[in-house]
Amino acid sequence: MLDATLKSQLKTYLEWLTKPIEIVASLDESEKSQEMLTLLKEIESLSDKVSLDAAGNDSRKPSFVVKRVGEEIGEVRFAGIPMGHEFTSLILALLQTGGHPPKVTPEMIEQIKGLTTKLHFRTYISLSCQNCPDVVQALNTMAILNPNISHTMIDGAIFMDEVSQLQIMSVPTVFLNDELFGQGRMTLQEILAKVDTGASAREVDKLNAKEAFDVLIVGAGPAGSAAAIYTARKGIRTGIIAERLGGQVQDTLSIENFIATIETEGPKLAMQLEEHIKAYDVDIMSLQCAKALIPAAEKGGLHEVQFESGARLKAKSVILSTGARWREMNVPGEKEYRSKGVAYCPHCDGPLFKGKKVAVIGGGNSGVEAAIDLAGVVSHVTLLEFGSELRADAVLQKKLASLPNVEVIKEAQTTEVLGDGQKVVGLAYKDRKTDEMHKIELAGIFVQIGLVPNTDWLKGTLELSPQGEIVIDNRCKTSVDGIFAAGDVTTVPYKQIVIAVGEGAKAALSSFDYLIRLGN
Repeated sequence: MLDATLKSQLKTYLEWLTKPIEIVASLDESEKSQEMLTLLKEIESLSDKVSLDAAGNDSRKPSFVVKRVGEEIGEVRFAGIPMGHEFTSLILALLQTGGHPPKVTPEMIEQIKGLTTKLHFRTYISLSCQNCPDVVQALNTMAILNPNISHTMIDGAIFMDEVSQLQIMSVPTVFLNDELFGQGRMTLQEILAKVDTGASAREVDKLNAKEAFDVLIVGAGPAGSAAAIYTARKGIRTGIIAERLGGQVQDTLSIENFIATIETEGPKLAMQLEEHIKAYDVDIMSLQCAKALIPAAEKGGLHEVQFESGARLKAKSVILSTGARWREMNVPGEKEYRSKGVAYCPHCDGPLFKGKKVAVIGGGNSGVEAAIDLAGVVSHVTLLEFGSELRADAVLQKKLASLPNVEVIKEAQTTEVLGDGQKVVGLAYKDRKTDEMHKIELAGIFVQIGLVPNTDWLKGTLELSPQGEIVIDNRCKTSVDGIFAAGDVTTVPYKQIVIAVGEGAKAALSSFDYLIRLGN
């Protein structure tokens, strides 16, 4: 089950165990149960602190629970074989159950331990989902720290009947006490904010009490992260605030064009950006969505950024790096069936459509890559392109053309997402050449038509382009003195991670130059 390299790595990790643990497996005669048993026996053989009991009686088979011998913790269960992206979740569950401390702040540990309500979480995942492990690991950590909390990871590809019954079409999907809790990537901090009702108010009070920053960076993707590192290195008081650290990079699976890094994954790069920021004296604030920007009344005054939570922060200069989000089709049915067949991440949600028919909207690189990936999972892919030709790189188009279960329809304008009230059943499109209307029966629609800048909150405050991007000059200056912008949210051409990083550094240096010239 595990190759020699993985075994060696896991053996090293298991040497960190300080307390004995027991793995209790619930198995049947299926092939997957035998795979799980093989994996668990291999883990048991790597440490004398690990024991295996294969006589569990959980209703989900195959599954296993990780227990701490002689000490009560919350239940941590894996229903399915946690390989792929979830292998790290398994390792962390073993280590933390065995007494190795989680990488969580003391404040968060106390917050988790202070939860007195019984919380029973279950998370439906796919092993190809890069966002799922963050949720699984956060909930496992909560269960290990608090006996009132339990968590079960469920592989949707193994428990398809359960997924179908619950009509789950997007992962990760989390249920709390049998009620839908959330979908998509969630950090431990985000989960705690939802279950600890007083946390949000406490955080607002804390933010409002902060002194003015020399530079406040709004947005923590590649551009914002680079800006924070550069300003902090200049020794000026720096704050960075965002809804989530890493931004849209968190949703990117494979990155192969970031210079000096041959290949990496979005979540890994986001984690490295965060670690780099934390190496400097930067005030990092998350889970805050910007609502309004109030420019200083006079040059050298304080700018104010207001947030949806009610928090307000002031700064001598501001760098806006709020990035962009997936562009929507804006057709009837899209919003109603989001996460019920309408999806935006083929890597995450593709396995849930195994053996079914799906469509991909968009013929650029992201659309063609999505169609290629999905073709290996689903029964048939229909790619719809608005224009007369695909816009993807030639090498991708060649690969697409070689796939027997992919159909490309050009000059197709999607007009409606069709559903039965609970899930997607098809889509309607217009042939732009003939104006003929057509319908396609399918189970999923993956939208890949580009990005929209996150600037709705800035309208009327700064100069924006007709596309809604922040207009900047060659030094990242905006139309307002003391306010700079960087990355995908701006008019800078080519929305690439490497360009966003450079623009963030440039905005930081321009901000520093501005502060020097203020002389205060």
